[in-house]
Amino acid sequence: MPVPVPAPGSAPPGFAVRCGRVLLSPWSRFALLVAVLSGAGLLVLLFEPQELLAHGWPPQVNGATAVVAFAVAYGLCTAAFVPRPLLNLAAGALFGSQAGLVGAVAGTVLGAGISFGLGRVLGQEALRPLIRGRLLVAVDGQFSRHGFRSMLAVRLFPGVPFAVANYCAAFSRMRSFPFLLATGLGSIPNTAAYVVAGSRAATPTSPAFLVAMGFIALSGLTAMLVAWRKRNALRGRAEA
Repeated sequence: MPVPVPAPGSAPPGFAVRCGRVLLSPWSRFALLVAVLSGAGLLVLLFEPQELLAHGWPPQVNGATAVVAFAVAYGLCTAAFVPRPLLNLAAGALFGSQAGLVGAVAGTVLGAGISFGLGRVLGQEALRPLIRGRLLVAVDGQFSRHGFRSMLAVRLFPGVPFAVANYCAAFSRMRSFPFLLATGLGSIPNTAAYVVAGSRAATPTSPAFLVAMGFIALSGLTAMLVAWRKRNALRGRAEA
């Protein structure tokens, strides 16, 4: 955000103007981002909302209203660094496979959008000048030039932590719509596996539960392989 420069010979800005400039400076906004995220993490540690989601839902909230409320709670929890696998399992246990998947994917997109918005508004301007080093520049360029397909790959093969991917995208020049679309589409397979596992947790020998757990294990191994190959590719591009 450009800071207005007084014209030559004009009176120095008043105290309120100087305070406004300081509060709206990139590093002040970044400090606010750190404070917001630290506060959110502290609230999670104190109140453990994932326990509420995992052990029951208020009986007076049911049907579609409950799914919508869960999606909102899911989004806020992921923005506060609650692990998504726990919430996905809770979605399946609370609502079953179909409604649980809808609530979990909607919450995933909401949580990603919250993190992206916070990072873009409060952190991008301060941190972009610090993106140095060949590897960081290569990662930033990948997200900035190929936002949709890069984020789709990250979500399909979840080797990068959810919050890290959100803020890397926010600090890059990736646009918000491709980011959210890739997040929604790419998170479906892995989210569905956890939701199905949660819905069938009472019958761990059922074919659906075993297939879901097999998919989770396979996607984890695939993510490790993709991450290893991508890291080598980015290093080679940075050294070129």
